[in-house]
Amino acid sequence: MERENAWKKYDDPAMKELEAVSANYRRFLDSGKTERECAEYAIAMAEKNGYASLEEAIRAGKKLEPGAKLWASPMGKTIMLFIIGREPLENGMNIVGAHIDSPRMDLKQNPLYEDSDLAYLDTHYYGGIKKYQWVTLPLALHGVVCKKDGTKVNVVVGEDEDDPVLCISDLLIHLSAEQLQKKGAEVIGGEDLNLIIGGRPLKDTEEKEAVKANVLNILKEKYDFEEEDFLSAEIEVVPAGRARELGLDRSMILGYGHDDRVCAYAELEAIFGIEGVPARTVCCLFADKEEIGSVGATGMQAKYFENAFAELMNLTGEYCDLKLRRGLANSKMLSCDVSAGYDPNFASVFEKKNSAFLGRGVCFNKYTGARGKSGSNDANAEYMAEVRKIMDDANVSFQTAELGRVDAGGGGTIAYICALYCMNVIDSGVAVLSMHAPWEIISKADLYEAVKGYRAFLVNA
Repeated sequence: MERENAWKKYDDPAMKELEAVSANYRRFLDSGKTERECAEYAIAMAEKNGYASLEEAIRAGKKLEPGAKLWASPMGKTIMLFIIGREPLENGMNIVGAHIDSPRMDLKQNPLYEDSDLAYLDTHYYGGIKKYQWVTLPLALHGVVCKKDGTKVNVVVGEDEDDPVLCISDLLIHLSAEQLQKKGAEVIGGEDLNLIIGGRPLKDTEEKEAVKANVLNILKEKYDFEEEDFLSAEIEVVPAGRARELGLDRSMILGYGHDDRVCAYAELEAIFGIEGVPARTVCCLFADKEEIGSVGATGMQAKYFENAFAELMNLTGEYCDLKLRRGLANSKMLSCDVSAGYDPNFASVFEKKNSAFLGRGVCFNKYTGARGKSGSNDANAEYMAEVRKIMDDANVSFQTAELGRVDAGGGGTIAYICALYCMNVIDSGVAVLSMHAPWEIISKADLYEAVKGYRAFLVNA
């Protein structure tokens, strides 16, 4: 069954709202190129919208009443937003959950070196990337350096108009005969992703590596940290530059990190637009580490969401282990992650009638996975029917899809992890072209329909 293009239904007020959401989203993308930056941005937005710190509420032992709005950000790299509903938490929450980490490169712990009068930073790529896509691009550094005295230094290089950018070189075509015979996965190796950071030697020095010494001088002068401080740094290498409108009709957005920040931003717009006190408690969740398996203390496999649920139960006066288990099992969730948009240039890897198309609305993937649905959540038909009704009742344009042709590949999300609580979960997101490339493409219409769909789900599930 073919879905109609969502653009066809918009009147002037809807178009103005769509463009406003799109402009705000581009600002979010530009301000949040790392998970830390996304969390900081979301907290600032939350506090402007009347949300208070859950941690402070816990310290104060403050009893939470229906309508209370709270935020929590474990380790500053994840975030959860809650609006306490009228019903007991034992009845469950309505949850929309995305991830805010994106494919990139990270600096190694001992990254800085000099070779042939050039200074480099050594990197380790994060998540699934085509390594050859990251060479010869203007790149930026975003991150933090944590010093032994407890000082935390924020680092951003390459984003301001007057900033220098960084780059990874590629082999010139004239000498590439051997390189061009390699498979795509081998054209650029992981240890070849070395970032050029300098080429001017420090004057009046006896240092053997004078270019490296000059770079260290600059880092000390601008950021006040030493080479040894790289040991306790988290610095990410991302594409330099801002998100842009794409197409002569300005119908799309070209940007870094649509996977999965487009869903994260749609969640923010959705929860901030809720009026009054919802029947069930609602939650907007951003996870870290999804691109590498949802591992670690900030990945979805950690217990921070369960712990926050328990704290909320305690502050509403209804905590016990059995009620916590019931509340988790009674919850309903949209695992908000992007889907592969149908690309006519690469039609052979898609099955067209079960593909997501740009402009046809928010997408639902009943299952993801690969090789016989391996690693998939595979939502219940009953739950899919419930979600369909919510979308139709709210006049939300939606489509269903698989992640490519059977046996062509596949992928996964945080859905299966949340389903371990026995809650109903289904994947829902926005179609993306060039997923995991440095610059990805989405439709403004799909972002707008995701906002509407997520808000309808939070209020009505």
